[in-house]
Amino acid sequence: MISGSCCCGAIKFELLAEPSTMGTCHCTRCRKVGASTFVFVKKEDLKWIEGRDHVQLFEPVSPYKYGRCFCRTCGTSLGEVLSEADSFPVAANAIDSELNLKTHFHEFVAEKPSWYEICDDAKQFDGHPVPS
Repeated sequence: MISGSCCCGAIKFELLAEPSTMGTCHCTRCRKVGASTFVFVKKEDLKWIEGRDHVQLFEPVSPYKYGRCFCRTCGTSLGEVLSEADSFPVAANAIDSELNLKTHFHEFVAEKPSWYEICDDAKQFDGHPVPS
């Protein structure tokens, strides 16, 4: 069982399975909301413990395709935890348990600030990842 929560503890959830992959987004929007590394989970693997009603959604604007959810009390970034998609990103910063994943890709590197250096060999994409 993998546990997750927000900073104030109003939101608690569990992941019933290890996330499928991890990626880091360098877009200006993800940097501003305080979460740029995400794990991707299946909808059926997200179990709400408490606080789902504390989640606020910030809707996406093109070219971005994912909304960003956050705790309306403390502001912790949560990823797209209200998504109806079969698989969606959850902010890695909201995961309390240890994860056995490394970053598999970097997206929106065209928006990466010059002060940030990517120091791994993960695939890089100027925008959203393109399936290979």
